[in-house]
Amino acid sequence: MLEYLFDISAYALPIALLAGWLLDLLLGDPSWLPHPVVYFGKMIAWGEKRLNHGKHRKLKGGILAIGLVLLVFFLTFFILRLLASVNVILYVLLSSIIIFYCLAGTTLIHEVRDVFVALDRSLEEGRQQVARIVGRDTKALSAQEVRTAALETLAENLSDGVIAPLFWLLLLGPAGMLAYKMVNTLDSMLGYRTERYRDFGCVAARQDDVFNYIPARLTALLMILPHAIANHQSSIFHFVRANGRNHASPNSGYPEASLAGILDCRFGGPHEYFGQLFDKPFIGTNPRQLTTDDMKKAVRVNRTAEVLMLLLTATVFVVGSFLV
Repeated sequence: MLEYLFDISAYALPIALLAGWLLDLLLGDPSWLPHPVVYFGKMIAWGEKRLNHGKHRKLKGGILAIGLVLLVFFLTFFILRLLASVNVILYVLLSSIIIFYCLAGTTLIHEVRDVFVALDRSLEEGRQQVARIVGRDTKALSAQEVRTAALETLAENLSDGVIAPLFWLLLLGPAGMLAYKMVNTLDSMLGYRTERYRDFGCVAARQDDVFNYIPARLTALLMILPHAIANHQSSIFHFVRANGRNHASPNSGYPEASLAGILDCRFGGPHEYFGQLFDKPFIGTNPRQLTTDDMKKAVRVNRTAEVLMLLLTATVFVVGSFLV
C-alpha cells in the first residue's frame, strides 16, 4: 500500500497536500459547501438509532464503529486507485478536495477568535459562542471559564483537526485521512460516559484513543519544540510529561498541557456534560486570568505546529517517492 502511494508520482501527493491546505487556509469550512462529516454524522445517527437498544450494545456499537471506518477507507482507497490508473490529474484533484475537507485549522482559529470577541461584548454572548466548539454545558461558565474552554479546545483540536489527519495522510494516504475523520466523528457523537452511550460508544471511544495516541504526542512536540528553542526553556518538556496525563482522555492532555505550559496558565478542572458533572484534574498550577493576548499567542503556536507538520509530510512524500 505504501509503495502504491509513493509510486503514483513524485509530486502528486505534495501538490494535493499544498492545494488542500491552501483551500483550508482561504476558505475554512464554508457553510454553503456540503461537508463529508455531515454525512458521516447522518450515517452514525442512523446506525445508533437502530442498534443502541436491547442487549449486546457494546458489540453492536463496536460493529458500527469499526464497520464505518473500514467502509470509508476501502471505498476511498479503491476510488483513488482507479483515478490514479486513469489520470493522475484526477487523482490529485480528488486528493486535494479530501485534504481540504479533512483539515480544520482555519475554522477552529476563527471560532476561538470569535469567542474572545463575543466575550468582550458580553458574558452571555461568550457562552453562546463557545458552546459552538465545546461539548460541555456553558450556561453557567464564568468569563475565565469561557476563555479557558476556548483555548483548551484550540489545543486539543490542533491534534484532532490538523496534526492527526496529516499523520494518517502520511501513513495511509487520503483514504487513511478520511477514515480518521470517521473515527473522530464517531467519538464526538458516541464517545461519552453517559448512560445512553457508555456501552454503545465504548469501542468508538477506544478506537479514537488508539488513532490519536501518536498524533497527540506529536502535536505536543510540534507545539513546544519551537517555544523551547526560542526561549531556551527545556523545562517545558518536563511540564508536559508531568501534566499530559492529567486528563480523562489518554491523549487530549498532551496538547492541552503544551499550551498551558507555553502560556503559564491552568486548564482542566470539573466540567458538566449533558447535565452530569465530571471531575477532571487540573493541568498546570497557575490560575491566572487569561486575556486576548493569550489567545493570539495560542493561535501563533497552532499555526507554527501546523506548518511544521505540513513540511514534514510533504518532505516524506517527496523523499519516499524517489526512494521506492
